Amino acid sequence: MRTPEPFQKESITVAFLVEQLRERIGVEVVEVNGADASERSVIESNLNRPGLALAGYTDLFTHERVQVLGNTECQYLGHLSDDARREAFGRLVRFDIPCLFMTENNGLPAELVQMATEAGIPVYSTPVPSTEFMHHLRDFLEDQFALQQTVHSSLVDVYGVGLLLVGKSGIGKSEVALDLVERGHRLVADDVVVVTKKSEGVLMGSGTELTQHFMEIRGLGIVDVRAMFGIRAIRFQKRVEVVVAMEVWDPDKEYTRVGMVDATEEILGVPLPLVQLPIVPGKNVTVICEVIAMNHLLQHYGYDPAQVFARRLADRIRSKESGEATSGASRPRRSTEWFEHDTE
Repeated sequence: MRTPEPFQKESITVAFLVEQLRERIGVEVVEVNGADASERSVIESNLNRPGLALAGYTDLFTHERVQVLGNTECQYLGHLSDDARREAFGRLVRFDIPCLFMTENNGLPAELVQMATEAGIPVYSTPVPSTEFMHHLRDFLEDQFALQQTVHSSLVDVYGVGLLLVGKSGIGKSEVALDLVERGHRLVADDVVVVTKKSEGVLMGSGTELTQHFMEIRGLGIVDVRAMFGIRAIRFQKRVEVVVAMEVWDPDKEYTRVGMVDATEEILGVPLPLVQLPIVPGKNVTVICEVIAMNHLLQHYGYDPAQVFARRLADRIRSKESGEATSGASRPRRSTEWFEHDTE
């Protein structure tokens, strides 16, 4: 599989951030001053509580992050004298801060709001507690600044397992995905899958806004899966869990037959289980994909058929060697010792 370069969003505006908090996440945010939020940019997902900066230590002040003032910071400012309060807040606004959020309906004196406005720093207030607000804000920012990569593939939810079908153009990825949908599984994206790294070991896949759940079937044309099969046949996003590499059968290549080789494919630095699936005429690839998904579920819950078979084989060899050593030749072992009068 050809690996394209990953990409990451460089920045978002504070205005876009506040709009998404209100409309998409449902967090109440109130504008406190009139600073132009469209001119301020957020460049990373980390947040900062500027308590030390207010107290006077600014050597390690991460001013480029969104600043959150909770009960601790606001009460600290409230306990200072007027001159000390202006001096402490002045240490904050002399830096190029993206914006300030005050949680739990905390407020600032008018003179401090004016200082922030003169410095061009937008100030917002929210009734949400600090911990909850920072959780929502950090989750949104991590999504915005997550590493992404486009993969030429099809992504299908098969029995709850995200199968990423990859292979050369024309190998039949879309046809297999369509057959899986017809069998009751759910299409996430076809042809172009945008993979997003949500955390160290979690990759989420989705389609593009343009293609969504359209498919191109060679010889037929464009198919709208949602219109044809209904809402039950699609998903807008799904975790990518197994890579199925479809390739033309190569008689000179050795393919695994017992599943004891743990092959992996790295996407955005995350290793994923890789199944190399040779394609020959008459092979039921759709059913094999279903078995791949079910086998992954078994392994996820601690049952590995290949390992179980290997243990049985090793036990049989040991018992045979032990029996031959103690009693010599014995009656050949039958595959089924007793049929219990079952003559069906």
